[in-house]
Amino acid sequence: MYKMIFSLVLLSFSSLSHAALKVFACEPEWAALTQELAGDQANIYTATGALQDPHRVEARPSLIAKARRADLVVCTGAELEMAWLPVVLRESGNARVQPGGDGYFEAASAVHMLEVPTSLDRGDGDVHTLGNPHIQTDARNFLPIASALAQRLMQNDPANKALYQQRLGAFEQRWRAALARWEKQAAPLKGVAVVVQHKGFPYLSNWLGLHEVAVLEPKPGMEPSAAWLSQVLDTLQRHPAKMVLRAAYQSDRPAAWITQRATIAAVELPYTVGGSDAAQDLYGLFDDTLARLLKGAQ
Repeated sequence: MYKMIFSLVLLSFSSLSHAALKVFACEPEWAALTQELAGDQANIYTATGALQDPHRVEARPSLIAKARRADLVVCTGAELEMAWLPVVLRESGNARVQPGGDGYFEAASAVHMLEVPTSLDRGDGDVHTLGNPHIQTDARNFLPIASALAQRLMQNDPANKALYQQRLGAFEQRWRAALARWEKQAAPLKGVAVVVQHKGFPYLSNWLGLHEVAVLEPKPGMEPSAAWLSQVLDTLQRHPAKMVLRAAYQSDRPAAWITQRATIAAVELPYTVGGSDAAQDLYGLFDDTLARLLKGAQ
């Protein structure tokens, strides 16, 4: 009898030590990266979908409940989720996943930020004080982020440190090979002039050497008027572009207005995992992004 009870206790402790980490990922790209690094050792919940604007999400009770049970929160940071994540974390009552805690990770903390403002004015629109948060469009950023995230996984789950180290090494090897392939494929894009609908592509442009000549939004997050789009059209007459870029979650109306009048390509990019049928993981995300850009540049 005592032997059976002792065996059950040992089995219980063994199950607890191997219980999957409960991860709350703010965006699909970080859910996908966590899956690459943790495999079956993580039970991952993704708070937003590929066709949602991550700036504007409702702090629903279901999100709060998931954050309440999370061991680790993995988000972009750099104020991308400032409209909803602070409320979710505060209302969750989960001390472990509050900013500054072991259970809170911001991908932006691992990379060099672009477009950091030198001054702030509410009239400038949705400007982020820490820089442009759309870091996931540069494939190179996933290497330092993966390294930092793996360390955080080890910190939260030291019993599986060897697993995370092994999976990080495998990811880095495969990702570097993919980077070399993508950069070779993208060589024709260097110097190509583009228009962007939202200032969501500086990291993509920096990586591939695209030249942004105009933005359809007069200010970040502000819907463009016909008068403003007419000014953009005037700009394109002086500085021609090959294509207009927009994220899959954004309305196609502003881009359509320009492309009909400037006779340039409209290119919808998946922007994150799940943003297109082909972008079902991180590798598919960049395979499809490059394929669409190269087609638009022809």
